[in-house]
Amino acid sequence: MQAGSDPQGSGLKSVRRSPRLSPQGVSGNKGDGEKKGASSLQEAKRRGRMEKSREEKEEELHINLQQLDLSSRAAASGTGLVYTETFTHHMNLWEPSHPESPDRVTSIMKELERQELLSHCIRVEPREATEKELQLIHMKHYVDLMKSTQTMSESELHTLSDEYDSVYLHPETFQVCVLGVGSVLQLVDQVMTSELRNGFAVVRPPGHHAQCNQSNGFCIFNNVAVAARYAQTKHKVGRVLIVDWDVHHGQGIQYLFQEDPSVLYFSVHRFEQGSFWPHLPESDSQFVGSGPAEGRNINLPWNQTGMTDADYISAFQQLLLPVANEFQPQLVLVSAGFDASAGDQKGEMCVSPQCFHILTHMLMSLAEGRVILALEGGYNLQSTAESAAACVRALLGGACPPLPLLTTPSDSALQSISQTTSALYPHWASLQVLEGCPLADGKVIRATTNKESMQKTNLNLSVTTTTGLVYDERMMEHLNMWDRHHPEQPQRIFKIFSKHQQMGLVDRCQRIPARLATEEELAMCHSVQHIEQMKATAVMKPRDLNKLGNEFNSIFINNQSFQSALLAAGSCFNAVESILTGQVNNGVAIVRPPGHHAERDSPCGFCFFNTAALAARYAQKISHHPPLRVLILDWDVHHGNGTQHMFEDDDSVLYISLHRYDNGMFFPSSIDAAPNRVGVAKGAGFNVNVAWNGGRMGDSDYLAAFHHVVMPIATEFNPGLVLVSAGFDAARGDPLGGYNVTPEGYAHLTHLLMSLAGGRVLIILEGGYNLSSISDSMTMCTSVLLGDPPPSLVIPLPAPHHNATATINEVIRHHAPYWRSLRIRIPESVRASLPSPKLRGKRSSKGKGRKSEQSSTDKPPLPPSGQEVTMVHSQADHSLEQLTQGLASLDISHTLSNRTPDISTPGGRARPKVRLSEEKVTCKAEVNAESSEGTPEQSQSAESMQPQTLAVAVAASDAVAARDEAATGAELEPEPEGACGWSKPQKAFELTCEVQMDGASMFVVNPLSWCPHLDAVKPLPTSGIDVFRPCQDCGSEAENWICLTCYQVFCGRYVNEHMVTHGAVSEHPMVLSFCDLSVWCYLCEAYIHNQILFEAKNAAHCAKFGEEIPPWS
Repeated sequence: MQAGSDPQGSGLKSVRRSPRLSPQGVSGNKGDGEKKGASSLQEAKRRGRMEKSREEKEEELHINLQQLDLSSRAAASGTGLVYTETFTHHMNLWEPSHPESPDRVTSIMKELERQELLSHCIRVEPREATEKELQLIHMKHYVDLMKSTQTMSESELHTLSDEYDSVYLHPETFQVCVLGVGSVLQLVDQVMTSELRNGFAVVRPPGHHAQCNQSNGFCIFNNVAVAARYAQTKHKVGRVLIVDWDVHHGQGIQYLFQEDPSVLYFSVHRFEQGSFWPHLPESDSQFVGSGPAEGRNINLPWNQTGMTDADYISAFQQLLLPVANEFQPQLVLVSAGFDASAGDQKGEMCVSPQCFHILTHMLMSLAEGRVILALEGGYNLQSTAESAAACVRALLGGACPPLPLLTTPSDSALQSISQTTSALYPHWASLQVLEGCPLADGKVIRATTNKESMQKTNLNLSVTTTTGLVYDERMMEHLNMWDRHHPEQPQRIFKIFSKHQQMGLVDRCQRIPARLATEEELAMCHSVQHIEQMKATAVMKPRDLNKLGNEFNSIFINNQSFQSALLAAGSCFNAVESILTGQVNNGVAIVRPPGHHAERDSPCGFCFFNTAALAARYAQKISHHPPLRVLILDWDVHHGNGTQHMFEDDDSVLYISLHRYDNGMFFPSSIDAAPNRVGVAKGAGFNVNVAWNGGRMGDSDYLAAFHHVVMPIATEFNPGLVLVSAGFDAARGDPLGGYNVTPEGYAHLTHLLMSLAGGRVLIILEGGYNLSSISDSMTMCTSVLLGDPPPSLVIPLPAPHHNATATINEVIRHHAPYWRSLRIRIPESVRASLPSPKLRGKRSSKGKGRKSEQSSTDKPPLPPSGQEVTMVHSQADHSLEQLTQGLASLDISHTLSNRTPDISTPGGRARPKVRLSEEKVTCKAEVNAESSEGTPEQSQSAESMQPQTLAVAVAASDAVAARDEAATGAELEPEPEGACGWSKPQKAFELTCEVQMDGASMFVVNPLSWCPHLDAVKPLPTSGIDVFRPCQDCGSEAENWICLTCYQVFCGRYVNEHMVTHGAVSEHPMVLSFCDLSVWCYLCEAYIHNQILFEAKNAAHCAKFGEEIPPWS
């Protein structure tokens, strides 16, 4: 590829560059191009063939990783239930009143029948486990001994039983036990082959205390342990999670797997410093496994009785789920003992059946829903039966119930969780998010504690989840008459709804009619003056509409805007009413325009009326109880300034926002979005800002925030309704957000929220401007609302970004005084004992002769881009899959300096813009930041400066030393700013990643799969494309591009930048390179790879190489 030469002595390799960027004093040379042209033709053809092969592999990878196939994911359906009357034949002949009695299983079956759950389950026939299967765990001599009990007399059985701790034997014990083990294996077979989604084994005797060569604690054979090994041997399961919530520690399982890294064992149990049975020191938290399995054994010991729902839920949220998501199990087995249930005389705990439902729901987010529960203990017949039935209802897909009484986690529980977390801290990156900073002590200081039971509303107790969907295409009539490329385009909701139809979700949902909100309803959150001003726009002339829109921050208006905004709000009102009256369990509102930036007195940031805020007030209005507690969870990449301002002094609405902040540089560019803004007056503590600074945040970062901040606070708040301001501009590929949250990530966040408020969750569309990303992401959320399990996350899940960790801990510091559940303490000595943290994306070079340059003193500073440049190095034999995983951890962040963000005003007027200094940036992971064409006053926004990546490999002969990072602050000057990132950028960034392959360096960048300017691409001229045409202005043949609108040819930025000039003057955004056939969009500042470009690329490829590229699939 001919792209000019680098300055002498720079040590930099020539890579593909964007025509959007200005020259760095480098020019192409026509003579050089002619000299190299012939010799490089063969190399170019070789690259073309390599590119074809790479594109085929990349397309296959794209299909596998990004194409959502909800129908196949949901193909595994049904909850299996296995039981036989034979399980009642095992009984104690010399102590008929023994607590481990046959009545335990019969009472469960009666309760399932009473709650009409049995008819919804798929009955699975039990079978006997073979001796070979038993010997997966147990020694042959022990199996033979237990087999011999079938012919023993009562006295012999009594004598043998006394050799073990807390065991009795019966002549039919062996048959019952092998039937119990085989029943669990039956469920494993059917779940792993997708005949069933999940299952419950109502079996006895229990198993988790049984060891390889002895019975123990009512247990003969270890049902769950055998099932784990069976899944590994027969179904090739690589990672198994065993969750044991029986009140007694399952030491049998621990002993069997404590050196096996393929099994993660989690036990939460009564311990009381070893005074509770089985009285073992190894039941304590410091026993974490050994050898290669260190960290794979998790003991959470309770040191007092009376532990509540809040204690168990906090343990799952802040300890089990973070580790389990990092472990990524392929099967979840639950040792489901119910002796921690309230009323159990042995456990003396206070866990409700509703809590067991929620714990089961949490586990269903793992392993794509492959969860199997096997009965262990539980000796209060009623509480055991009710708790088991609650778990079955959860497995069937029933909505999570409201908790009868939710208190904050106890100090003792928090101490136990802290100790276990500290013991596991060195082994799990997901736990190292917690920094162990000094936290508040004593009582919470917020105005209300919300200990009262959640307000009763009509509950849908169906075992299936009913999801409402509201959509009206009339909302598409709101459009920008002056900018057809505006990102908040009508097609957003149409594409989302079409995706729902394509995946069959619309038919599975209950349609909710849309309606117009009334002016009286709008007045719940907005001033009469604002309502009247927006109403007047319905009859304004276009010139007046344009003038009025320019008075506000990022607002366009047409005559239909007011009606569209009324429809958006009214649709949410109908959805809220349907949820609260029990017509549906949850809902999704595909509405526009968005709402969360709208202030009380003015529109702002594409938003006219604050739909989520209005929906919250409407819900409280129609609730027949004291003010309904409402959680508004805002995951739009922009802070919902309007929502915060409306509720910051209100303790009945908890507002939590996860947003890109960049130290106040990202829209809406206000310090009100900072973590220290916790609310005012009685609303103190009820405003939570998870404000990201730097880094390209993705699934692991958002999940970490949910596990350690969002869910603990929300659970303690105990809302009656959850509203999600669901902007999808943090999604991977969004042109404004620049983040990497996947559709699968959004699915997991949705699943977590469904454990709140009795499952009453309404997802309301806000932002999101990549049509593919928002369609896939919102469709995935709806699928989860319908009861489908979330798909697996990327494996391995990257560690949370160090900047995300910093943000999360800052939020915890500010909110620990208000929320007791945040008070997890990690001793400083534990953190100090760790090696220096490996920051995500920063990897040292290990190739021969390569040396990482740690110092940044010799690096020119980067303007703040909202990202941190990092490098990924690969060994020569890395596969495409490994390369892709490496790319997933690429981060870009920045250090901001000398910038004080503005304080937002309720008016939402235009805010100052920043102009970045004109430093020239060159580094190994080449990031170019240069002046664009256009006027000096052209606006620039941090949101539009995200590098996007295209899988393009460019072979080069010279090995080049890699640089780990170049990210320092730049001087900033105020200048009027556009909002929501929709201003024409003044800077452009190009990210390339060097990878050593077969002794050569290859560079990788990643394109957008869609952009809003593709309609600028016009049909090919009849003459086709001649890739050998010179620049029409200067005649250069060195590095030319063709405009895909007018098909004129001009030279690139490293020659005389005539294409740059053409793009600025003609406003034609899409251009194709004759060098490597890439397509660049000036307005998106990114490479684009989309089917619309196939015709032009194919024509250029034919002209250049004499053959077509493979058809688009």
